Amino acid sequence: QVDLVESGGGLAQAGASLRLSCVASRRTSMHYDMGWFRQNPGEAREFVARISKDGANMEYADSVKGRFTISIDHAKETMYLSMNNLRPEDTAVYYCAAWVPARREYDYWGPGTQVTVSS
Repeated sequence: QVDLVESGGGLAQAGASLRLSCVASRRTSMHYDMGWFRQNPGEAREFVARISKDGANMEYADSVKGRFTISIDHAKETMYLSMNNLRPEDTAVYYCAAWVPARREYDYWGPGTQVTVSS
């Protein structure tokens, strides 16, 4: 079992920056490939970014490419999502998740953190 907790969300103006953090509860938890997702009420959860467990490979949704950066600090057991040049359409609850290879899915999820971007 891996417990994940997000933080760093809040209210920002368009063009501003925020950095989200995802802290894992277990020492070995960041030995999973990890991802960030977001969701608005009534909508499907949307992929934002993912990073390999060694931090060497990253992938981004087209909507955030060039503005968001995903990273991992293994020493702190923390994953980050640096969000620059925020847009109102980035408003959502952001979730971090861990990929479980044996189950072939993101099977560990945090409770989410709200990001609201005003125009």
